[in-house]
Amino acid sequence: MSPDSRFAVGELLASDDFEKGIASWRSEVEPGGKVEVRGAALEIDVPGGCSVWFTKEWVGAILIVFEATVVSAGGPNDRVSDLNCFWMATDRRSPADIFATPRGGKFAEYDYLRCYYAGLGGNTNSTTRFRRYIGESGNRPLLPQHDLSAKEFLLLPNTPQTIELLAAGRAIGYYRDGRQLFAFDDPAPYTRGWFAFRTVHSHIRISHFRVYRLVERLNRGN
Repeated sequence: MSPDSRFAVGELLASDDFEKGIASWRSEVEPGGKVEVRGAALEIDVPGGCSVWFTKEWVGAILIVFEATVVSAGGPNDRVSDLNCFWMATDRRSPADIFATPRGGKFAEYDYLRCYYAGLGGNTNSTTRFRRYIGESGNRPLLPQHDLSAKEFLLLPNTPQTIELLAAGRAIGYYRDGRQLFAFDDPAPYTRGWFAFRTVHSHIRISHFRVYRLVERLNRGN
């Protein structure tokens, strides 16, 4: 079921339960970090910045769904923070191929993206934010209504949560466990691009990754 009643969930475009490794993913990791599969989950265990990209580009209206757990079990990187992601992303420096421009995981390197970004529990689990990146170094626009700090919008450690990312023309949405945290009506939407998990100094476990086509529902009066 689509989290937005204006759209129906259509064809399953991709799925990954991480049972056959991470051949469909490409990691950009600062030194010392590990991205690997453990027990049918993608394990991101990093002391610095890290972006893990799905290698396929998406075009048109899509819904991205995955389950994520931020691990707090006494490990060196078990800082409950930064369950983040980019979607519908292109790099201004190589818009036709996001992998044609090298990046090493440091956050500032991603300023050149044009994309949607959400940071759940950023800044040591004190903020949850949505941004529309515009591809300019040092400029990551943030609207006041997209800057949340109430406890209900932050992370719980060791708790699986379902994240849904919607991009369907002007309609952009971010949902956690069925609750919409962000809605954005984009007059100049990004309608193609790549997806990545993003974090910094954290330990995150990802499972049940899915991408679906979204289909706009007909008006009831038609």
